[in-house]
Amino acid sequence: QDPRFKLFQKLPEDKYAAFLSVPIILGGEPIGVINLMNRKPRAFSAGMIKLLSNIASQISGAIEKTRLMQLADRKAKQLETISQLSKSIVSNAYLQEILQLIVTMTAQTMDSKICSLMLLDEKNQLLNIVATQSLSEEYRKKPPVKIGQSVSGNVIKQKRPIAVLDVTKEPGYGYPEIARREGLCSMLAVPMFIKDKPTGVINCYTTTEHAFTEEEIHILQIIANQAAVAIENTRLFEESQQARDALETRKTVERAKGLLMRERHLNEEEAFQFIQRQAMNLRRSMREIAEAILLTEGLKKAAESPGAKISSDILAKEK
Repeated sequence: QDPRFKLFQKLPEDKYAAFLSVPIILGGEPIGVINLMNRKPRAFSAGMIKLLSNIASQISGAIEKTRLMQLADRKAKQLETISQLSKSIVSNAYLQEILQLIVTMTAQTMDSKICSLMLLDEKNQLLNIVATQSLSEEYRKKPPVKIGQSVSGNVIKQKRPIAVLDVTKEPGYGYPEIARREGLCSMLAVPMFIKDKPTGVINCYTTTEHAFTEEEIHILQIIANQAAVAIENTRLFEESQQARDALETRKTVERAKGLLMRERHLNEEEAFQFIQRQAMNLRRSMREIAEAILLTEGLKKAAESPGAKISSDILAKEK
């Protein structure tokens, strides 16, 4: 008979006459209630109300403690990810190793089902997936995204993070069918920059609707910034390594050419063509052929040295 009580047919509450409801308050806001019901009409005493209010307060405290522990754990994961990425900035790991480290740690930090990293192909104005921790072949083989199209493409065009509550319902998302088959729902995509120049995008997906907070967007942007520096440093290191290898190869080939010119009386072009033919016939690099030529000459000189002749004479006498 109480006008504050809404009657729902065929619900268990219909069997009770007395009802006491106490709110669970957290941070000044109600987050739930505790209900106490009695089959017969009765008045709840002030003591009973106080007891139930104390229980509600303890529940609120336990929830807050759990929330703070979860927050601390999430913060620790975030700091660990940023720390690992900072270390990778000065490491000599190969690019693919760095990319895989980034998506794996980011997925763990953001509690994402799928995290992918796309790098910008400036010439063709396309974003290509270059790393993901997902085992899905269909997702790994997603076609490139054009700048200004789909969510990731607009992140590059607008140079800002974009969050989507449900990619399967988002008109601007390019592959809703793949998202449905993979069980993806919410998405957060942030750009990677090097000196204010966009170089790629990091995408994180959840399996349920999730409104990304400003803090989550901020953390992912920090990760993306660190990732961009790590990727750029790795590229520079690999380019430097390739340049050193190319210079060493050239020096070795030049030495081998000089040897052939002296020993076989070939001109420079003939010596180069000899090394080139051997590389093609044996399916080896020109550097390997050049090293073999130099090694052969070294062994030949060693065999003709006075020390080798003395050793040979000694062995002959031993026999």
